[in-house]
Amino acid sequence: MHYVRQAGLEDRIVSDSAGTGDYQVGAPPDARARHAAAQRGYDVSGHIARQVTRADFSEFDYVLAMDEENLYDLKRLCPAGHSAKVKLFTEFSANGARPVPDPYVGGPEGFELVLDIVEESARGLLQHVRRQLNA
Repeated sequence: MHYVRQAGLEDRIVSDSAGTGDYQVGAPPDARARHAAAQRGYDVSGHIARQVTRADFSEFDYVLAMDEENLYDLKRLCPAGHSAKVKLFTEFSANGARPVPDPYVGGPEGFELVLDIVEESARGLLQHVRRQLNA
């Protein structure tokens, strides 16, 4: 939402985050993720994990996965008629579609790398959506 607010489009664009698994539902972001985000000026402290629901495919124009495994899970959950909404998030990156690596495997630099990829993809997604909205 950072880029959406900067573009003045928060009244036209809604975003949310959800996982394909239920193992972190109700939990706040990992402390390392909060720290890395805060270093870049993002406050994610109020976020609470939730699981993707079938209703998300009707509610949102895009349902984006960070990696191939989650993309597969989303495609399995996706109701008929909504499959075009399911994409790999990095498809919108100028650096090309690739899976976002799991930051939990490495040290703090893993979270920095993920933020780099997410920021690049978010900028590309916003450009794409702005073209769709003619904004």
